[in-house]
Amino acid sequence: MKRVIVQKNGTTGNGKLIFLGDSLDMFLHEANRVLNMPGTTVYTAKGGVVEDIRVIRDDEVLYISEGEAFVDPKYAVAMRPLITKCNTDEASMSVDQNDWVALNVGGKRFTTTRSTLIGREPSSMLARMFTGNKYPWCSAVDSEAAFLIDRSPRYFEPILNYLRHGQLIIDADISPKGILEEAKFFGLQSLIQKLEKIIKEREPKPPPGDHTPITRREFVKILLMCPSRSELRCQGVNFCGADLTRLDLRFVNFKLANLSGANLSGADMSFCSLERANLAGAIMDGANLQGVKMVLANLEGASLRGCNFEDPCGAKTNMEGVNMKGVDLESSQMTGVNLRVATLKNANLHNCNLRGAVLAGTDLENCILSGCDLQDANLRGANVKNA
Repeated sequence: MKRVIVQKNGTTGNGKLIFLGDSLDMFLHEANRVLNMPGTTVYTAKGGVVEDIRVIRDDEVLYISEGEAFVDPKYAVAMRPLITKCNTDEASMSVDQNDWVALNVGGKRFTTTRSTLIGREPSSMLARMFTGNKYPWCSAVDSEAAFLIDRSPRYFEPILNYLRHGQLIIDADISPKGILEEAKFFGLQSLIQKLEKIIKEREPKPPPGDHTPITRREFVKILLMCPSRSELRCQGVNFCGADLTRLDLRFVNFKLANLSGANLSGADMSFCSLERANLAGAIMDGANLQGVKMVLANLEGASLRGCNFEDPCGAKTNMEGVNMKGVDLESSQMTGVNLRVATLKNANLHNCNLRGAVLAGTDLENCILSGCDLQDANLRGANVKNA
């Protein structure tokens, strides 16, 4: 007759050697007697449910459960306080919060207590992992029964120290942004607030000086003092949201200037330098843009309806590498414009005149090109998907 070793589900040691018997019911009856439990289910060492006594081998180790799911015995060392019956009421599920827990975070081993993990942020995801509840959290463990957590150990260490003593200590070679991402993953709200404050404080501050956006009145005074054909240098000046409608801005150097949200409708900006300028969200409807230099400028979301880029004398507007995502260029005159490797994704080019324009390598995905004149335009390598 075969003999087997029986143990309670999820336990190691204290096994009992019994004879298999003639039926599964007889075997369960004997196993329950020697283990002093009302077992109902028999599991193999790999978690398979035994339903036929004939598949049991001699000297096999079997695990008896009272109806709960199989718990791998290797969890017993790290998780013994957390193994409970799923149908046990909440009152009987209190566990010692000082139980030691081993964690394997991204290959590095940490040892701490459950009280550390759940005490400071009891509602966080990390706390819920180790809080005794009706369905205890169960993760894979390594060969030393440490819970495996696939996160960065470099950023987890200051988080664990914070949970231990409440002080956020960050070494000089560790990025607060990396810790912030881990804190968000684990749902540690108080730590997230501290890290966001630190990151904001460490952001580079603008150089000393007045960075208030210049007003229309102030700029008009400057224009009146400058000869019409001389270059007015406004590099890096803040014109954010300024009203510059219908002004004569010819030959002004706006390189690196902030013109985001500015209203330049009807302005004459012929031969201006707008290289690397920020014109995001600017309103430039009906502006005269003959011969402008707009290399690598940002015009995302700007409105340039009915603008004129065409110079009768042949000067070409250079907009190479410009960002014009979502720009409205409807009915603009853009003959010969250089838009090489520019981004015009989702732009409105309805009824635009782009005859002879350079659009090599330009991103025109999802552009509206209906009624657009592209005769002799260079579209080599351009992305015209869904255009």
